[in-house]
Amino acid sequence: MTITIIGSGKVGASAALNCGLRELDDLLLLDIIHGLPQGEAMDINHQLSEIGLDCIARGSNNYEDMRDSKFIVLVAGVGRKPGMTRMDLLKTNAGIVKDIAPKIANYANNATLIVVTNPLDPMTYLALKKTGIKKNKVMGMGGMLDLSRFKSFIQEATQVSRHSIQALVISEHGENMLPLTRFASIGGIPLNEFVPKEKSTEIFEQTKKVAAEVIALKGATVYAPGNAVATMIESVVKNKRSVIPVSTLLEGEYGCDDVCIGVPAIVGTEGVKKIIELKLDSSEQEIFNKGVNSVKEGIKALQL
Repeated sequence: MTITIIGSGKVGASAALNCGLRELDDLLLLDIIHGLPQGEAMDINHQLSEIGLDCIARGSNNYEDMRDSKFIVLVAGVGRKPGMTRMDLLKTNAGIVKDIAPKIANYANNATLIVVTNPLDPMTYLALKKTGIKKNKVMGMGGMLDLSRFKSFIQEATQVSRHSIQALVISEHGENMLPLTRFASIGGIPLNEFVPKEKSTEIFEQTKKVAAEVIALKGATVYAPGNAVATMIESVVKNKRSVIPVSTLLEGEYGCDDVCIGVPAIVGTEGVKKIIELKLDSSEQEIFNKGVNSVKEGIKALQL
């Protein structure tokens, strides 16, 4: 059994390395660019070898090599450039996902599929519909990535150990993401016991905007996405039943239907074991609804 990463650019390679460092399974990097996945696999193997970890990475340009993979991580697609929103990538990346989805269905239809390609939520919905994989085994990565940023800003504001921070980001992985400051805590103590409301609002806004800042400074976000993918896969591999935010298909939850969007879920061997419905206040619900409407507009534009 193998973890296949489709797309061997910086994010795909980071996801592979993070999975290898956690010894989750052997790795296959898959890409249409000849030599790229092979080179990345060699580099990853060299690091894993030196530190004594036995996950083996391979590189390939042949989709058939992903046959019977336990996990498929779909990273392929063009990335955001400075000044772009995630939705600006919709048309181009939808074409890429539509091309790859039948190959996943043909060679690895029992896999757990983790979508990273932006715009995350519409692409998760598209991959779900085009691969035919069961809904509980198709998850989008966006909330885990947004959560890592949220935690970072909470730590900066409070100067406590990162290990003590519990937080959650839901809704669209995009302009309408919802960092839940009201639900954030430090060692079980509500965040509002540590910072005033004005600071919570600042953390909220920083979390929403920081991805564009990173992209403007270095061209792409790389390390946090790779870690987010590995965290999701680890919860499945080890049946940890972790409560983490993932983009998954809603069928009545949160009053929504037929849309993939970020929500807290219990993730274990079977993928999404249970969606947790939070009681959102009016302002949180308004942002969540905007996210749903944005994703639905993106899905509508796909003309499925």
